[in-house]
Amino acid sequence: MKLSIYIFLLAIVLIACNTTKPIPKGDNETAKISETPSDSTEYELLVFDGKFDTFLAMQPSKEFYSNEYYRNWNIQYVSEWNARHRNPLKYGNFYETLIDYETNIDYGIDLNHQLYNYFLFIEKEYGIMLLRRAKTAR
Repeated sequence: MKLSIYIFLLAIVLIACNTTKPIPKGDNETAKISETPSDSTEYELLVFDGKFDTFLAMQPSKEFYSNEYYRNWNIQYVSEWNARHRNPLKYGNFYETLIDYETNIDYGIDLNHQLYNYFLFIEKEYGIMLLRRAKTAR
């Protein structure tokens, strides 16, 4: 399987309203955070893989699990993803983008649901086991 053929970027982006402040990502900046005038922050997950939208549409609704459930899994998945990103000699260049997911930020159920399903998509679509999990009913 030639994973190098598949190019994707993963970014967490705020829906821009006025001031834009880049998030430092080393040489590959892939996200920007903007503040809305009301100080309410909204986040959006951008996935540049056309198959993901179809996969996401076939998953249970975001209310299937709690925001805390998605958040807890995302913390584990992001930790593993970023560890692989930092070790390309061992894992290859599939993990090009560092995921900037901060545990002290409440990204909301929409983003947490989408990010959680992104990791499931990677596991199912590309056969990459990021975390060992007990079998679920899904």
